Amino acid sequence: MALYSQTVDFLSDSLANPRSRLPLLAATGASFTLGLLIRSLFSPTEHREAVLLSPRASLLPSLSDAENRKLPLPKDALPGARDVLSPYGSVRVYEWGPEDGPKVLLVHGITTPCIALGGLAHALVDRGCRVMLFDLFGRGYSDCPADLPQDERLFSTQILLALSSSPLAWTGAESGKFCLVGYSLGGGIATAFASFFPQLLSSLVLLAPSGLVRDSQISFKSHLLYSRGLMPERLLSLMVARRLRAGPLVSPKPKSEKLNAADALTEELPSQSAAAVQILSREYPNINVPAAVAWQVNNHAGFVHAFMSSMRHGPILAQRQRNTWTRLGNYLTVKNSATTDGQPAHKVHILCGINDAIIIRDELVPDATAALGGNAVFKFYEAGHEFPSTKYEEVATYISEIL
Repeated sequence: MALYSQTVDFLSDSLANPRSRLPLLAATGASFTLGLLIRSLFSPTEHREAVLLSPRASLLPSLSDAENRKLPLPKDALPGARDVLSPYGSVRVYEWGPEDGPKVLLVHGITTPCIALGGLAHALVDRGCRVMLFDLFGRGYSDCPADLPQDERLFSTQILLALSSSPLAWTGAESGKFCLVGYSLGGGIATAFASFFPQLLSSLVLLAPSGLVRDSQISFKSHLLYSRGLMPERLLSLMVARRLRAGPLVSPKPKSEKLNAADALTEELPSQSAAAVQILSREYPNINVPAAVAWQVNNHAGFVHAFMSSMRHGPILAQRQRNTWTRLGNYLTVKNSATTDGQPAHKVHILCGINDAIIIRDELVPDATAALGGNAVFKFYEAGHEFPSTKYEEVATYISEIL
């Protein structure tokens, strides 16, 4: 009580003294401002909206056709665009190619929108395939459900939403089944989906897939960064957004180093020289992945949230996904045991870059072989993690040969 009385007396005297009033008010104002900042950073992040809208709703309505064409990701970057309404927000889907061709569904990675697989999709259509791509929640022109974790349940539901929106039958006895291709995070998503719905697929192709990344490969910094509660959410969001805006890596990360957040953010991005020769959109041949990702950071209200949630809950680490891979392996073992002589065995096709700094060949081959019960075949390219967006003709040739 004595200290309280002394403090009140001091404040009263100071406010009564014109000479001391200004410094006191300045100090009080600075302290108050600092207190508000600290409170805002350390208070829990809560999204008032259940769905964070994509640029489809927040930006495109105000743009002319000429302005749209100048965007790093125009709304008609790929053929057959449609927006599918759902309880989780709108989903952007692209579908084109011969209606009677083999069906291929492509699922992209954690950082890029589906335009990263545009070159591969075009190359598959050139080979007679019917292709479908969609932007994962919080990427490209798909909204982001902010009140749900981005895990295998949400992503599997999104795949079913995209399939059901097609004018063609992609599931069911008369559909002829489809080939599922997943890249990076999309590889983990595709594996999870295949483990629950294997009867829908004609084949499964994984491009540098997540899902079996060893926990020992993740740096302590990244564990700390993405463990909820150890760092203020708003501060973390600002850090992630800043890193995403930094663009692609100048040089690949040495394999001897453990993965950190920056690697996960940038390894899907090709080098500037590789990006310059990509043709991901034939309507807009100047489109490249780094520019599209930078545009997402600045214009998609849900992108940073989606990235962080995928890092925390998505099918990335082996400690969370090993049972998923084993479940699929057990299914294939039973399927192959019933295969008659002369019929090809059912295998998961895993394609990777030799110089991949995230999906390490010497770890992936034994881990995937064990988890899938030997039901896997591998192919490697002289490239890094970004190879599906730079070697799409070679990858398309491989996929078309197994269809």
